[in-house]
Amino acid sequence: MKKRHEQKLVILSVVLFVLFNAPILLIFNKSESFFGLPIIYVYIFGVWLISVIVSFIIFKKFDE
Repeated sequence: MKKRHEQKLVILSVVLFVLFNAPILLIFNKSESFFGLPIIYVYIFGVWLISVIVSFIIFKKFDE
């Protein structure tokens, strides 16, 4: 794997660290629901799913 692809994964890790940090999580800690699920669960699993997809694209497209 080339250096620039490793840098993309490091950037993804930093972004995930920020998105899963307590102040950001507290924004979504509300009593409202989205399709019957608490908003914080939708946020956590949504961010996780997007990170898995982005990681897969980076590994699949740039694996050399």
